[in-house]
Amino acid sequence: MTKRYAQQAPLNYDCHYRHCCPHLEGLSTQWVFEEYQRSGSEHLEHWKVRDEQQEQIEQYLVYIKELEKKNDELQAKLEALHRRQFKANKKKAKDKGSASNKKKKRGAPKGHPGWFRRKPDHIDKTVEVPAPEQCPHCKCGHLSPAEEIKEHLQEDVILQPRTHVTNFRHHQAFCPKCRRLVIKTGEGELLNCHIGPATKAAAIYLRHGLNIPYRKVKELFDVLFNMPFVPASAMNFDRTATHKGDALYEDLKEKVRASAFVHADETHWREDGINHYVWYAGNDELAFYLIDPHRSSAVVESIFGDQFNGILNTDGYAAYNAANAKERQSCLAHLLRKAKEIKQEILLKNPRFQDKQAIRFCDRLVTLFKDACEAGQKLLKEETSLDQDKILRKRFYARIRSICSKKLTDEKAESFRRRLRDPTKEYRRLFTFLKYPQIQPTNNQAERSLRPLVIFRKICFGTRSQDGSRSHSVLPSLLETAKRQKQHPLFFFKTLLEANTATAQAALYNNSS
Repeated sequence: MTKRYAQQAPLNYDCHYRHCCPHLEGLSTQWVFEEYQRSGSEHLEHWKVRDEQQEQIEQYLVYIKELEKKNDELQAKLEALHRRQFKANKKKAKDKGSASNKKKKRGAPKGHPGWFRRKPDHIDKTVEVPAPEQCPHCKCGHLSPAEEIKEHLQEDVILQPRTHVTNFRHHQAFCPKCRRLVIKTGEGELLNCHIGPATKAAAIYLRHGLNIPYRKVKELFDVLFNMPFVPASAMNFDRTATHKGDALYEDLKEKVRASAFVHADETHWREDGINHYVWYAGNDELAFYLIDPHRSSAVVESIFGDQFNGILNTDGYAAYNAANAKERQSCLAHLLRKAKEIKQEILLKNPRFQDKQAIRFCDRLVTLFKDACEAGQKLLKEETSLDQDKILRKRFYARIRSICSKKLTDEKAESFRRRLRDPTKEYRRLFTFLKYPQIQPTNNQAERSLRPLVIFRKICFGTRSQDGSRSHSVLPSLLETAKRQKQHPLFFFKTLLEANTATAQAALYNNSS
């Protein structure tokens, strides 16, 4: 140490190589020392910048991970939507050795009762057909006569393009109060109408029962019956029947309100290109339709009132809460389908983003709802005692609480779990059908009832005016109700057009009370 300090330069020593040191490759020692002092602060600044960049990189990595997750979810949703709309066109591989891959036999399942045509109740004509002289199969000419006679009944229609014209000759009487001549309506007569009630009833049935457009109805009558009229006349038939059926339509709504249980649903409709909705409410005996521009709770109140004293079977749409039904039954088919769709979307995601717990949640829900439907069928067929309904409901509610007890990572599955656990939404409506076996666990009845109007919407693209929407609310309601009351729609519409309201009501219901 003493030697080292002894070699230090004396005080105020000025080196001759200060500005050009040979040991520093000719650099200035003062400049090198200044750079050395400045490098310390630069080094600290560089570490500070590095820390800031590292923090930004970590933030970007988290953001990228979130974007990847969202992108994966969107791709899964798109793929699931595509699969729901377009089924895969894949043919199953044929394996002759496997019984499961054999082609299913066409027709009804084994054990299903056969369908046979009813025998005609009368014979209009008998034709004697002689025995053949030559075999129609092998052309053999040596045939022996047989005593047995084979009868073949063939039923056909007679197309006679003619109309039945009735001349009503009215005897008149003078009314001193009205100060004019008056006449009485004849049997089967529509005053001031040149087309009779049978034609109008048939045209209405073709329009609303078979979904045939007005122009096709006009063409059908012109070709088959030689009854010419313009398409506007067919539309006027609807308006006339609607006006006469308004009272029955309002009475039908009151009967729906007084029913013990009702199915309800709604679907889209178009009126003059503007979005509307067609509502349905009914059961196995009644059918009520209403076309309205809104899909709100106000429409539900207009159909059921603000206090429905029956059991309402619907999907999970919140507008039906306005009916304040005594009890509700949610459609388990919708919930089961929802669980399958959520599981499908999860499986379409990248494996690192899949929530295994949510998949198990969906599988357990599907099993639960299927078991509940099977239990309901046993109660309906009286294979299980009706006294067991409380025990069954307690068991199924315990299972649903167990399934929905844990929080899920997947957003859709978690939202669905909360919906099933919420008493104000689905929880109290899941197993009402176990308490009332005559109630169905699904809302299939309402969906099948809306199907004819959905098909009609595809054919005619909706209606063009409020009057048209009113007609397509009133007439389908009366027609479908007549079918469910085992009344012939043609007979009912003919009675509606030519008789008073009381007579038409008697023709509509088996028991008009």
